[in-house]
Amino acid sequence: MEDGNYSKELDVAVRVVHMACSLCQRVQNGLVSTDSAQVKSKEDDSLVTIADYSVQAIVSWMLSESSGSQNVSIVAEEDVKTLSKADSAGLLAAVVDTVNKSLAEAPKYGLKSPTKALGTSLIIEAISRCNSAGGARGRHWVLDPVDGTLGFVRGDQYAVALALIEDGKVVLGVLGCPNYPMKKELLNYHYQYHQATSKLSPPAMNGWERGCVMYAVKGSGEAWMQPLVRGENKFQWPNSATLIRVSAIDDPALATSCEPVEKANSNHSFTAGLAYSVGLRKKPLRVHSMVKYAAIARGDAEIFMKFARSGYKEKIWDHAAGVIIVEEAGGVVTDAGGHPLDFSRGLYLEGLDRGIVACSGATLHEKIINAVYASWDSSNL
Repeated sequence: MEDGNYSKELDVAVRVVHMACSLCQRVQNGLVSTDSAQVKSKEDDSLVTIADYSVQAIVSWMLSESSGSQNVSIVAEEDVKTLSKADSAGLLAAVVDTVNKSLAEAPKYGLKSPTKALGTSLIIEAISRCNSAGGARGRHWVLDPVDGTLGFVRGDQYAVALALIEDGKVVLGVLGCPNYPMKKELLNYHYQYHQATSKLSPPAMNGWERGCVMYAVKGSGEAWMQPLVRGENKFQWPNSATLIRVSAIDDPALATSCEPVEKANSNHSFTAGLAYSVGLRKKPLRVHSMVKYAAIARGDAEIFMKFARSGYKEKIWDHAAGVIIVEEAGGVVTDAGGHPLDFSRGLYLEGLDRGIVACSGATLHEKIINAVYASWDSSNL
């Protein structure tokens, strides 16, 4: 890897996200349904799986090992409350097994395995270490181990998201998208359903093949995409990386927009009205997770708008990695007032003006921001 700012941190982050994507693929292939013992509901009724805990454990372990310190500050989504409950013994045992199988594969990604399998207490400790509150000072890794858990258990889109924040600013981001297709038409295709029910041969291999890791460093003006490591192959930097760039489309009538699948924390009706007033004519792509940011960075979509329902607070791990990758690929991401997102105020995007608008370029972005101001007074938010 070339020398430069954050080169060591990026190198480790990219490798561990590749490793996490492989782990997720194995777990997803083994999931039968959301009733499985491998899937639990947290206190807020959201879902959590073996993959969420296992990815958090391996990322925590690897970041600590690579820095030579267990005092690495990591902000992450999962805690061990659900995992520690009496009825989660099976889930915990599966997490321990999954983590150790994944860590044993570390040399495949140019990382070092532990000298012996990790016991339950060490794995719980690794998960629990990810309890930083972030903030405006110092370095904080920000992790969403499985962004879009609902998409994950349905066999659809999800992401592994890892970013580094330094003194309140996102300085690098890595986004693993194990189901990201080479053809954007398949972005909201239900892979698991097809594989379970279709007797037809799959589409041509270059379209059916899926999975990538995207990454960017602040100020580089570049965003990159690598294919996942397949079969017995080993990760070798830069692993067939290609430069990605946002779309040049700036006419709303030709633009493709992305929006969240879940309606629980998103106001689809306001977004639809806004899309109409701006002149968007294409049906929106409803995609789980930060894959929406990936779609904009790669030029497969031009717009992502999210307006949360009243009372919902956006978390930094749901946006940090995606935002920097879109920005370095040439895009623009702000709140709905046109202000940069503030990652310096802890776990949440505090002070967010109404919602989030990500676009492939300044022209589209300005049109949407203007439309927000024009539409807001009559909205039901």
